Amino acid sequence: MMITLDIIYLIATITFIYGLKLLGHPETAKKGNLIASLGMGLAIIGTIFLHNLIIPTFVYSLIIAAIAVGSVIGWLMAVKVQMTKMPELVSLFNGFGGASATIIGLVEFGKNIGNASQTATTMAAIIIGSLTFSGSVVAWGKLNGRMKSLIRLPKYNLINNLVILGLIIFATYFVMSASNSQMLLYLLLIGALIYGVLFVIPIGGADMPVVISLLNSLTGIAAAITGVLYSNMVMIVGGILVGSAGLILTFAMCKAMNRSISNVVFGAFGSSNAAVGDGSQSEKGDIRSTTISDVAILMNYSQRVIIVPGYGLAVAQAQHAIHELEQLLESRGVQVKYAIHPVAGRMPGHMNVLLAESNVSYDKLAEMDDVNPEFKNTDVVFVVGANDVVNPAAHNDASSPIFGMPILEVADAKQIIVNKRSMNPGYAGIENELFYNPKTSMLFGDAKKCIQELINEVKNM
Repeated sequence: MMITLDIIYLIATITFIYGLKLLGHPETAKKGNLIASLGMGLAIIGTIFLHNLIIPTFVYSLIIAAIAVGSVIGWLMAVKVQMTKMPELVSLFNGFGGASATIIGLVEFGKNIGNASQTATTMAAIIIGSLTFSGSVVAWGKLNGRMKSLIRLPKYNLINNLVILGLIIFATYFVMSASNSQMLLYLLLIGALIYGVLFVIPIGGADMPVVISLLNSLTGIAAAITGVLYSNMVMIVGGILVGSAGLILTFAMCKAMNRSISNVVFGAFGSSNAAVGDGSQSEKGDIRSTTISDVAILMNYSQRVIIVPGYGLAVAQAQHAIHELEQLLESRGVQVKYAIHPVAGRMPGHMNVLLAESNVSYDKLAEMDDVNPEFKNTDVVFVVGANDVVNPAAHNDASSPIFGMPILEVADAKQIIVNKRSMNPGYAGIENELFYNPKTSMLFGDAKKCIQELINEVKNM
């Protein structure tokens, strides 16, 4: 029976690896996710029914009921979630993974008192799982606007470092003393939960894609640690894959913003200290507004149009409308593609998922490094809801918090149309120099409504 279970775990491990490989391309991502999910389902069934333990029927009933309830809740959450809420859902799922590792650590504590390696593993599961849970909940709150960044206190970094150092010393005491004190255990738990809050809450909004990736990595590490507790290879491999993939993605996001991990975690990126204008004039220059009719004429008689999607497109649920506009322009002989910044939106790949939902061809999605040289030969760039990822301040203003961050160089295009509801700043909380560029015209209004009106105007030409 155990040999059969080992074979099942091997098959599940292969599906994890193969599924992860397929996730590397948008066209095969759905298939990869399905294959990895089937592998996980196979591993769960094997774990429940193929073991050498004596388990009462009542416990089996509880396990099956928990799986059924969790599956229904998870399915409903995934099906009903809006695209704008997807990053929040990912944060919650990260948190649930961390909470699971914490609960396992609490359950297993005391079973191996005197075994230093097992106790250390248990402590690691509790600490990493707890800080991942509380940190993910804070990230969820910041993403949906229910929680704002706290004012950075003096020596804030020192406070955080002292807290994590204290947790490490506390956990080391547990291991060395072979203590089985429940009171001290829950003090450690509370300390880890507090550190998770302190870790995430000062991080600025524009860094949230990196934070989500990092928390996802920590969830994988916590899963791998719990796998060590049970000597369960499929948990170990699955956790390592999630942890390593999360770290790779985290470093990729940092590279996309020309920042280091330490700068993200300990920096104040995203603090909203910049003055926000609400009129049509600024010391940077004048704001030019335009009309649907003028934009329609401009696009209809262009040869090349590049669309830059942003979070505002997701908020307006305008992904289907923008795809219809793309198809209409192409039927008129206009070349159309989409410029995708690695950190556009609220999580890595947010815009790719958004456009895939409306069946935009993957061949039309151009990455930042590939598309930047093309802007000089582009007649019109249509920026829909994007802000910080097209802000020239990243190149021009050394005092800007986004200075040095690679951006989509839309300012090189011949004409720039920016669709926004208002002159409010982006997630980084700073003014966008692009809006005052003489080549830029602002098309104010809801993205979906404006694009639909634009489609009707072009059709009537």
